[in-house]
Amino acid sequence: MNHTIVMIPGDGIGPEVTGATRRILDACGAELSWIERHAGLAALENGSDVLLPEETLDTIREHGVALKGPCTTPIGGGFSSVNVALRKQLDTYAAVRPIRSLDGVKTRYEDVDIVVVRENTEGLYSGIENVITKGVITSLKVATEPACRRIAEFAFRYARSRGRKRVTAFHKANIMKLTDGLFIRCAREAHEARYPEIEYDEVIIDAGCMRIVRDPSGFDILLCENLYGDVMSDLCAGLVGGLGVTPGANFGDDANVFEAVHGTAPDIAGKNVANPLAMIMSAVMMLNHLAETRDDPSARAAAMRIRDAYNACIAARERTRDLGGSLGTSEFADAVINRLDA
Repeated sequence: MNHTIVMIPGDGIGPEVTGATRRILDACGAELSWIERHAGLAALENGSDVLLPEETLDTIREHGVALKGPCTTPIGGGFSSVNVALRKQLDTYAAVRPIRSLDGVKTRYEDVDIVVVRENTEGLYSGIENVITKGVITSLKVATEPACRRIAEFAFRYARSRGRKRVTAFHKANIMKLTDGLFIRCAREAHEARYPEIEYDEVIIDAGCMRIVRDPSGFDILLCENLYGDVMSDLCAGLVGGLGVTPGANFGDDANVFEAVHGTAPDIAGKNVANPLAMIMSAVMMLNHLAETRDDPSARAAAMRIRDAYNACIAARERTRDLGGSLGTSEFADAVINRLDA
């Protein structure tokens, strides 16, 4: 069964890590066809007059699945986030960030296994900001009942499908009683009505951060609104070695985008030193998604082969420099390919 994937190389180190990942996918025997489209600065460099061309969006809508490299987002000015615009335009409302310890990657914690489920389309990331008067700016946090309900349903449905035991809603409803209050009310109602077998609890986010850095073993699935989910996914990534070893996916009803969630790292772009592991892991998530939604067991088999190969590389200290090894981006891809049939 052949699947058409939209490849968005991205900016900075994006073309290097997506290129390495594509080589591994092609070598593992996954039946994939590729259509390259662009977003971010790369779109401008390839002749577009906008950062997020309609052609890119239409192609993702047509084929339903994209594998995306990081795109530049300026800080404190410049253009709006391409990543946020992509999620809104495609309505990929559920971001999923699995955070797991890797054998051989030494951190302060062992056996971390957390999944952050993040509402992906509203909250403070709605981007509604206004200058009230000189020196006074407001930013509007948006929470709608349909969006709160569908992300709660997604989190519990995800937990059930993967045999997870608990969903914990992170919130600040003690202060934001209406917006975060709506968020946890929808989570409670979903749990009580349809998922009683899944444990459910709620944690105020600041106290939850303290608890996670003390002992992450007490958490399973974290259900978060947009900003909290962004913060928590990075915090949790720090428990297992950083954003270079954690994948990401954005799910919608009609489109799904799989991406590494680290930045573009322009200071090392083109030097063959970037770690492609997060991108490779995201591709494994993509293959598992294809297996589940398109009834393709060969995609799952390919995902398992790649996962076993990169795990073997990490265990054998065949790693990039950020993980204590000496391999470059391309050489790490070669190492994974060499272990596909080991």
